[in-house]
Amino acid sequence: MKGLGTLINVVTVLAGSGLGLWLGARLAPRTREVLTGGLGVVTVLIGLDMARETANILIVLGSVLLGGLVGSALALEARLDALGRAVERALRSARTRSAAVAAGLEAEPRPAEVVAAGPPGTRSATRHPVPGAATTAGEEAGRPPARPGPAEAAAAADGTVARGFIAASLLFCVGPMTFLGSVQDGLTGDYQLLAVKAALDGFASLAMAPALGAGVALAAVTVLVVQGGLTMLAGVLSPLVEPAMLQELTAAGGALVVMIGLGLLEIKRLPVADFLPALGFAPLIAALVAR
Repeated sequence: MKGLGTLINVVTVLAGSGLGLWLGARLAPRTREVLTGGLGVVTVLIGLDMARETANILIVLGSVLLGGLVGSALALEARLDALGRAVERALRSARTRSAAVAAGLEAEPRPAEVVAAGPPGTRSATRHPVPGAATTAGEEAGRPPARPGPAEAAAAADGTVARGFIAASLLFCVGPMTFLGSVQDGLTGDYQLLAVKAALDGFASLAMAPALGAGVALAAVTVLVVQGGLTMLAGVLSPLVEPAMLQELTAAGGALVVMIGLGLLEIKRLPVADFLPALGFAPLIAALVAR
C-alpha cells in the first residue's frame, strides 16, 4: 500500500513525543545510543539489499559519481546545514527574548520616590514614596513579588510549542532519507526505508519532547504533508518510469542509504545530500544504456 510508510512515520512521531512528555528526561543517553546503533546496522542492511537490485554496477557507480559532482557543485549539503543553523539561530533568539521578557515580568519593581529637602546645611534628605506609585509587595504588606499572569504564561507556552514544532519539522522532513523513502514508497509501494526512518524519528521525538514540549507532536502534520506529498508525486510519475530505470534508481538509492547507515554508526559521516542528484542520473543512464 503506497503511503503506508508515511502513516507509520506519523504514528511513531506522535507515540514518541507522547512517551517523551510522560517519561521526561528519564531515558538514559546510553539507551538512546544503543538503539540508534541498532537502527544504523539495519539501515546499512537495507541499503545493501537495495543496491543488489542493479543489473549493472557501473550504472550505480556512474550515477553516484555524477550525482556527487553536481551535488557538491550546488553545495546541497551546505545549504541544508545553513538552513538548519538559520532555524536554530532564530529559535535561540526567540528563546533569549522570551527569557528577557519573563525576567522583566518577575523583576521586583522599585518604588518611585521624592526627595524632601531638609533644613539648610543638612547633608541628607528624607525619601518618601510618591502616593499611588508602584511599590514592592514586600514593602507594602510583606507579600511575595507578583507572578506573571495567565496571559504571560500562555504566551510563554505558545513560544515553546512553536519552537518544538519548527525544530522537529526540520529534523524529520529535511534530509535524504525523507526523499529516498518517499520516492521508493510512491514508485513501488516499498515502505521499509520509511519504516526505519519512522523508528529514528520516534526515538528523536521521545528525546526532544521533554525539552520542547507538545510542539514536537505537531510536527507529525509536517511529516504527513511533506512525505505524503512526495509519495503522491512519485506515484503519479511511476507510469513514466520503466522497470530497468526503476531498478537502477533503487540500487543508487541503496548506495545513499548505506551512507546514512554509516553516519548513524559513526563510522564515516558523508555529505549524503550532495549525492541526491544520483537519483536522477541513475534512471537516465539506464534508459540510455537500454537503447
